[in-house]
Amino acid sequence: MAGRPRARPGGRQRVRRAVGDIVKFSLFFEMQIADPTPEKEAVLFHQCVEQAKLADELGFHCIWEVEHHGLYEYSHSSAPEVFLAYIAAQTKRIRIGHGCTLLPHRYNHPIRIAERIATLDILSNGRVNWGTAKSGTRVEREAFEVDTSTIHEQWREAIAMIPRMWEQEVYSYKGRFFDIPPTSVVPKPVQRPHPPIFAACSKPEQAVEVGQLGLGALNLAIYQDEMLADRIRNYRAAIAQAKPLGQFVNNHFACNPATLVLKDDRRACRYGFRGAMFFLKAMVHYYSGTRPVGRIDISRDFLPEDQIDRFMGLRNTPHSQLSAIIGDPACARETVQRFVNVGVDELILVMQTGTTPHEVTMESIRTFGEEVLPHFS
Repeated sequence: MAGRPRARPGGRQRVRRAVGDIVKFSLFFEMQIADPTPEKEAVLFHQCVEQAKLADELGFHCIWEVEHHGLYEYSHSSAPEVFLAYIAAQTKRIRIGHGCTLLPHRYNHPIRIAERIATLDILSNGRVNWGTAKSGTRVEREAFEVDTSTIHEQWREAIAMIPRMWEQEVYSYKGRFFDIPPTSVVPKPVQRPHPPIFAACSKPEQAVEVGQLGLGALNLAIYQDEMLADRIRNYRAAIAQAKPLGQFVNNHFACNPATLVLKDDRRACRYGFRGAMFFLKAMVHYYSGTRPVGRIDISRDFLPEDQIDRFMGLRNTPHSQLSAIIGDPACARETVQRFVNVGVDELILVMQTGTTPHEVTMESIRTFGEEVLPHFS
């Protein structure tokens, strides 16, 4: 779980979470911006800082920040280590999450990742969660000349190396992709034995592999209740037999639903459904296997009123997916309870989207923090 486990002398600590514990609530940042200019982009970064500070004040669990490159409008977060360091300095208790660091070595050498995560852990006084990923877009892979035929193997080798760098005073390694002579990798993180490790998993079989490796699972929220429950059961079964890459098992399953919660239910739906559609269609735009460049050809308008009516009527019915938390606090609490019922440990809320004004996002963070979060704490 995303805490500060300590190693057992002479062995590996195995930390398991009992299903039914309190669900955690966090915020997810892509740094989305529709129709960007350099001036609007600069404003956006400072707005996200304000959103993170408000989340800290209200008792949210973590700020998760992506690493993406070249995904115009969808994600302008190319240097998460800088943003998260700034957030750590501006906040007091909220955890600082990389969601995720790209591990193929053309993006980031494992030594540089180990150094950056440890430095951030020191400066945040032990608040770092470290999530890992491979990257799934042609834009990024081709820009960095990543060998897609070995991308999984690159991720697998790097993620096994980095915890060893934190554990050993002098580290050396010779493998398929890396040949490191004896090196003192410094500094070391302050969390013992090391920060919790997570991995992105967008497919069911990936959640099983992540569990087998003893890692926390970072998932999309796009499932019917029973489908998500099955996925979580499979993850728990895999993690119960885990051979952890690090020094403890991080039994933690998280999802990232699009979220907007306001006291006015219809107003929440007008802004929330528009933002969720922009987020979803922008993601499909880049993850469809093509290599698009420039402005995304999707609507930035509010949905037609009859379509809003239809979506509102489907919420929290047997026909609705566990993909979004949109509406007034009462509706949001009902949706959150569905996630709790299937065994989710953490909801990483996507409130900041390319079409949602900053003041509406701030209102949603406050409303959720005051009228939803306390019911599950």
